[in-house]
Amino acid sequence: MGFSVNRALAAPFAMLAIAGTAMPAAAQDAATEARLKKAESEIRALQRRVFPGNDGRYFEPEITAAQPATTGVARPSTTAVTDMLARLDALESQIARLTSQTEENTNAIAQLGTRIGALEVTSGAAAAAAASAIPAAGPSPQGTSTPTGGATRPAAVVTPASTTAAVPATTRPAGPTAQRLAAVQAIAKPQTSDAGDDEYSYGFRLWEAGFFPEAQQQLTLFVEKYPRHDRISYGRNLLGRAYLDDGKTQEAAPWFLKNYQTDKQGARAPDSLLYLAETMIAMNDTKRACIALAEFSETYPAIASGRLRGQYEADRRKVKCN
Repeated sequence: MGFSVNRALAAPFAMLAIAGTAMPAAAQDAATEARLKKAESEIRALQRRVFPGNDGRYFEPEITAAQPATTGVARPSTTAVTDMLARLDALESQIARLTSQTEENTNAIAQLGTRIGALEVTSGAAAAAAASAIPAAGPSPQGTSTPTGGATRPAAVVTPASTTAAVPATTRPAGPTAQRLAAVQAIAKPQTSDAGDDEYSYGFRLWEAGFFPEAQQQLTLFVEKYPRHDRISYGRNLLGRAYLDDGKTQEAAPWFLKNYQTDKQGARAPDSLLYLAETMIAMNDTKRACIALAEFSETYPAIASGRLRGQYEADRRKVKCN
């Protein structure tokens, strides 16, 4: 009798104990399911951002659990919690991959924008240089054209003397005066063990003295003869300045652009990019001037706020950029 009473009392306590252990497991399942739904919604948002269109070419419309391979060997069964944790691990790995892909796409787009801006500057400078190379058509010299109507002009009218007189004197390039030649010869060319540095320094002295055509010739010799010299960045930049200071903006722009693009870490690459903006301003090309100024501030922020700050701010005041 006593034994039956004890069994009757013990049964309810056993049921309570079983229910007590089941409640934490149910709460854990609910939390895991909420975490899983949140992860799935985040990965769908990332998929729409990385692969817009959602046309099924890049990913499945809905994420489904991987189907286990069917084999003849029986596999141990897994609980619902184990399945959800495995799905969560897979989702978190995919989220990490999509986030990395998004960052790579953003960087690629930024670099593409920079390259397009540089290409626009290059094409504009090349077009301007090509236009300047085409000689303008002028009137034909007297005595060289054949009349289309009327009486034929006697041959005796055209004489060597009259032909010479008909050619304008301005068509013959005037040579440098004796005074200018003497002034140029007075500028000494350095003679050191570094022949390349001597060529550059002589070009610098000519430019500093205001003999821009002579400096252009000397600096062209330097950059063509010593393309790997330590002073090459200085030489290309100064050659562009020699043309710019001489009022030849179409010849100056390609040298500034080349010096910047060839070696962006060169000693005078920042200067060339800023002078390229000034050249575009002088050519009334506001669009390319703004592109050059924007790229200068983005590529060389320390120099824009340091060594070339005054020149950069002065150039920005000359144009109105969006």
